[in-house]
Amino acid sequence: MKVLNRSLWAKYLLPCLGLALGLIPAKSVAAKNSRPNILFCISDDQSYAHTGANGDPVIQTPAFDRVAREGLRFVHAFCDAPTCGPSRSAILTGQHIWRLEEAGNIHSTLPAKFATYTEELGKVGYAVGFTGKGWSPGRLEAGGRSANPAGREFNKRQLKPIRKSMSRRDYAANFDDFLSEVKPGQPFCFWLGTHEPHRAFEPGVGKRSGKDPAKVNVPPIFPDNDIVRDDILDYLVEVEHFDKMVERAMASLEKTGQLDNTIIVVTSDHGMPFPRAKASLYDDGSRVPLAIRWPKGIRNPGRTVEAFVNLSDLAPTFLDAAGLSTPEMMTARSLVDVFAANITTKRDEAFIAMERHDGCRQGGKGYPCRAIRTAEFMYIYNFEPGRWPSGSPDAAVCARGIPYGEIDSSPTKTFMMEHRNEHGVARLAELAFGMRPAEELYDLKNDPHQMNNLAGNVLYLKKQAKLRDRLFARLKKTKDPRALGQAAPWDYYPYYGYRRNKNWKVDPKPQPEN
Repeated sequence: MKVLNRSLWAKYLLPCLGLALGLIPAKSVAAKNSRPNILFCISDDQSYAHTGANGDPVIQTPAFDRVAREGLRFVHAFCDAPTCGPSRSAILTGQHIWRLEEAGNIHSTLPAKFATYTEELGKVGYAVGFTGKGWSPGRLEAGGRSANPAGREFNKRQLKPIRKSMSRRDYAANFDDFLSEVKPGQPFCFWLGTHEPHRAFEPGVGKRSGKDPAKVNVPPIFPDNDIVRDDILDYLVEVEHFDKMVERAMASLEKTGQLDNTIIVVTSDHGMPFPRAKASLYDDGSRVPLAIRWPKGIRNPGRTVEAFVNLSDLAPTFLDAAGLSTPEMMTARSLVDVFAANITTKRDEAFIAMERHDGCRQGGKGYPCRAIRTAEFMYIYNFEPGRWPSGSPDAAVCARGIPYGEIDSSPTKTFMMEHRNEHGVARLAELAFGMRPAEELYDLKNDPHQMNNLAGNVLYLKKQAKLRDRLFARLKKTKDPRALGQAAPWDYYPYYGYRRNKNWKVDPKPQPEN
């Protein structure tokens, strides 16, 4: 009698014997044989409001709208940090940024000791790749990594130049290249990350594309004028470019018969690149669009999900859907119970944090703050209220060499700076550029854009104290050094970004006394 091939034994007969003897759970074998594909689509700097499904009257986002219609639309989704690198680090690792050491800063690194969902999926045979902007910006080698944790890079295919300041990368075509290398029957995990709608924008492209400035919803944190409306239109055009790439990627999956066994996630790393949005904890900076489609795993599709979600929840979700255990270091929670329309854990809060964004204060210091967001209130604790939250007004102490350098240069920012002492602009400019107290509290029902700080108001002292306690309980449970009274190293980590100001440097870390 011939001896059975060892691989054949391991692949077919051993699992069958295990099932017969009750040694291997049927669920684990089934999960292995039907692991879903994952297409993770992430834009760069897009706020929650700016999709058709979320109610914007101007933008056209058929891909996002389809995913929301055929899957789930989340209305309380928040990034873990309103800054690129830390937000992406949290997504990959399933952890709060205060647990990630250097990765809590932008232009830093992501230490290799932190497990990522991509690595865990790769261990069980997933093909893993990315196009465009994966983990970024920073220097991975400093953290002991030799490759981008988003996967193997696919960025050879390019578009003919279509607009100034827009990337030439053909993200959807690069996804096709990736698919062509995936082996038959092999599950895959792909990160489609566009550089849009990151600034800069081509001036006037929104109006030239036929969009009506009169229909723009101008958030009350900005002056309402032609400059701001045109700036928003130009931004919306770049969001639409991202959506078209998602639409093309979905068409490729449909063509190859893989659409319905693919978890499709469409979201953004944080909010829009405007004053008091990106690089701030307020909703315009931290609340993001999120839609997820997965016909084989989502029950009662078409639902609007009110449960609170941090983007770091995606890492354990992907692993759970693939039938894998979540690494113990991951503190986020899987959304699979939400998919099943059977929410088993309380989801009534999100946590958001900031450390150093773009190095725009003396000595490279950041603006450390933490927030808890519930359905009714947002509470923020600023650990260093003596620092400029949006960067120093003195461009000489900013790595980027611009005033208030945590805020990207833009027509909106320029107008607000130049007219900051004028009626109708002064208060908005102060909210965007001015100092902030140690504690902030906002009643979201009456103040959805968080413009009227109620901290210290005698009518809200109990609510303020309760939210403070909830926030710090979470920080302590997850070992935030700042909440534990330990040394906070983020002000002294190396900065690997571009220095327009060549004399700018990070202060050396104080040495303990002998």
